[in-house]
Amino acid sequence: MQYFQALKKGQKRVADAREYLNKLTNGKAMPALALTDNKTDIWEPVGEENLYAFVDESAGFVLTDNSGYILALVDKNGSSKTIVQGVTMQQKEKLEKIFQTDNIQKFEGKVILPV
Repeated sequence: MQYFQALKKGQKRVADAREYLNKLTNGKAMPALALTDNKTDIWEPVGEENLYAFVDESAGFVLTDNSGYILALVDKNGSSKTIVQGVTMQQKEKLEKIFQTDNIQKFEGKVILPV
């Protein structure tokens, strides 16, 4: 796929995921990755599917604050499309219930966050 074609498709998927997450977090969602890093010269947009993941320092990331978790909506490969920083334990529990109700599955692999 051509770069601009992949980017446009990826940006649309990021925008859709961000819009959904903004509704749940009072507009705190930030855009993340529109293209996947597949270590080749082939450009691919992030996947269409939405899975959720909560990331903390135990996952090997150094968080810049001590307010809890980063919430990411990711594709099946773990590429984050949108993130929310500073999610508390209480917010995490509430959001997990909403994701279950909305039939959004939990991602169990390694999350790829924007640098």
